[in-house]
Formats: sequence, C-alpha cells, structure tokens
Amino acid sequence: MSYVDEVFDMVVAKNPAQPEFHQAVKEVLESLRVVIEANEEVYRKDALLERIVTPERQIIFRVPWVDDKGQVQVNNGFRVQYNSAIGPYKGGLRLHPSVNLGIIKFLGFEQIFKNSLTGLPIGGGKGGSDFDPKGKSDREVMAFCQSFITELYKYIGADTDVPAGDIGTGAREIGYMYGQYKRLTGLYEGVLTGKGLSYGGSLARKEATGYGLLYLTAEMLKCNGMDIAGKTVAVSGAGNVAIYAIQKAQQLGAKVVTCSDSNGWIYDSEGIDVALLQEVKEVKRARLTEYAAARPSAEYHEGKGVWTVKCDVALPCATQNELLLDDAKALVANGCKAVAEGANMPTTMDATEYLQANGVLFCPGKAANAGGVATSALEMSQNSERLSWTFEEVDSKLQTIMVNIFHNLDNAAKKYGMEGNYVAGANIAGFLKVAEAMTAQGVV
Repeated sequence: MSYVDEVFDMVVAKNPAQPEFHQAVKEVLESLRVVIEANEEVYRKDALLERIVTPERQIIFRVPWVDDKGQVQVNNGFRVQYNSAIGPYKGGLRLHPSVNLGIIKFLGFEQIFKNSLTGLPIGGGKGGSDFDPKGKSDREVMAFCQSFITELYKYIGADTDVPAGDIGTGAREIGYMYGQYKRLTGLYEGVLTGKGLSYGGSLARKEATGYGLLYLTAEMLKCNGMDIAGKTVAVSGAGNVAIYAIQKAQQLGAKVVTCSDSNGWIYDSEGIDVALLQEVKEVKRARLTEYAAARPSAEYHEGKGVWTVKCDVALPCATQNELLLDDAKALVANGCKAVAEGANMPTTMDATEYLQANGVLFCPGKAANAGGVATSALEMSQNSERLSWTFEEVDSKLQTIMVNIFHNLDNAAKKYGMEGNYVAGANIAGFLKVAEAMTAQGVV
C-alpha cells in the first residue's frame, strides 16, 4: 500500500464519524500523490504526512451562559491549532448549530494550505461553537462571547494564535470577544482580526473574501483567454462573501443574476441590486423574500436551484458541500466555463471531478477564498506597527496577493504535469512550503 493510502486509512480509523474531515484530507492527499511518491522514502521516515494531518493541539471546552429569561445555557467550544510551521495559528471562529470537532478539523486542515498560499507568515487553525447567534439578543450574544473567551483566552495571543470571524461571527461578536480578552489579560494587542475600525480593525477586511475571489477568478479567466467583463455569473449565499463577490463582479463588468439563503434563492434577470441586498441582509437581517418583494425583476424560489440558471461563471459562496454532482451536470449542460469557490469546500469531490473532466476551469476555496485570511494577516501587520492603511492600500495588496496565488498554483500544476488542474496546483504549492518548514524545524 502506498504511503498516501496508509495515511488516509489511519485518519479514518483514528477520527471516526468525521466525514467532512475525511473528505478534506482525501482531496488534499490525492492531489499530492505525485509529490509524495517522488519523495516517499524521506517523507515516510519523517512521518511527515502523519504529522501534517494530526493537529498540534485540540481544545474542547464548555461554554455556559445565561439567556434573557435567566436560564443557564451550555454550548461546546472548540479551537483546533493545526500547524504553526510557518507562523502563528490563524483561522476563523464559526458559530453555527452544525459545528462539531470534525467540521472544525476539516476547516483547520484546509486553513494550513490556504494560509501557506497567501505567502504570508501564518499557520493553520480554526475554532468555534455550536452556539447559534440567530434570534439572540445583543445581551445574550455578549454573554456567550464573554464566556467563550474566558476559556479560549488561555490559548491565544498575537504571536500564538489569532482567531478571526467566520459564519455567525461578525463585527459584533468579535467586539465582545476582544473586550473580554483585553479585560482578562490587560493586553491591547492584535489577537483577533475582523475588529472594528475604531479599535484596530483594517479597512477592506469586510470586503476582502468576496473581492479576493473575483480578483483570482478574473486572473484565471484572463490566463485562459477570457475576460470577466460581459460574463453572466451565478452566486450562492447572501452573507458577507456573497455580497462583496457580487459587488466586485459587477464593478468588473459582469452581471450577477442569483443569490441564496437557507430558505430559498433569487433570480434577478437585470442583475442583483447590491444596495438592496445589503439593506435586506446586513441591516434588516431579513429573508430574501423581502428582496423579491422590493424588486420587480426578481423571482424568488424556495429551496435549492441557483445552479440551474444559465451562467458563464459559478461562485459557490454559502457553505460546505452545497454544489453536488447533479448541480455540476446542470452547470456543464448550461455552458458554464469556470467555477471558483468562495466558501470552504462547497463542491463535493464527485462534482469537482465532473467539472474538471468536462473542461470547466475550477479553483478550490483554499486558493479562491484566501483573500479574507490574507487581509486578516494584513490587519495583524497594521496592529504590530500601530498603523492604519487606507482602503486603497489594503485593496491593492489584496489584489497582488490573489493574482500571485493563482500564478503559484498554476505553475505548480504545470511543474508536476497537471496543467489546468488548479486543485492539485493549490494543494502542491501550499504543501511544499509547509513541508519544507516542518522538515527544517525537526521532529516537533
């Protein structure tokens, strides 16, 4: 049995009932097979793969808090500090009822390679809780966040582990967490990113993941003889990533005709009205039915269906495993030319393989949505220097990073005889840097 297969079997045996984690490891190891087999003897002797798939530290803790009725509630908190070979752990905190250890491990594992691809000195980590901020009062959210950080603060710091936002964790939640961290430690440092602009946050952070997705997508199209201007784009999701992906796509001359939330989806033949979408989702925190009610050109549909719309470019920006094989078949049948992932692992493996086999350009989330963590690292730099850069400075650095990510993964795919396979290219480019650092630092 090959080293890759041995390690994957070990991961499944040691981590039962964690399908998302198994999926992430399999996807990475399969695309690294050509690199691993060329160096199998050295990597096996150093147990490099066993070390890279095993987190350096897994922290699971109780989060008790009191709701507005005086009832004590208890949630589970997680932080997986996965790999610090190239820098302090860096990755978001997800607050969602679906969160469990397996999902946090899948996200943390992906984060290692995503962070490596940015070219910035940040390692991989992820955290969160099964707490659901939806429907909670500000006081309840504050009570949860303060309890969460009262345990987590022991394990994080500006040069140790720098969490950020993720699904369910926005500026409000980061603010409460940062205030409690500062109160407990007496330190005013860049320990959390995604902070408010009045206390160390970075301009362009909110826009970064969506904008970065489009900068990379535009470069991928350009390098394949296409221009994003004039293209019809389908986007899933209606959160932070989706909203700013839609905004930037339309700034670049594309027409975005869809978005979605957990209840249903919108088709807008005239192009999504970003200002209205922001009003509905960011201000009112309402459902997309309100968008359709205010926009005559928009059709609202219950359930799934974004990927049935005819488009040139598809940008899944909602959550993991949302684009299935049948969706991939619908996209191919409708002439879709490119898919780039705005969310983490939103495309199932069989759907990814189908898209690639049918000539669709496909860029995985670890590259395509790295703009968020890249700008978080830029926020860390600003905090360290006690400086604040302009929006234009941050946006310019972000664009340079995303263009470089595409060329690095493109070159890695070509070097290993897999031209056009951007999944393999992203995994190889991200892995080689981490592997080199791990080898240089000895058996740790």
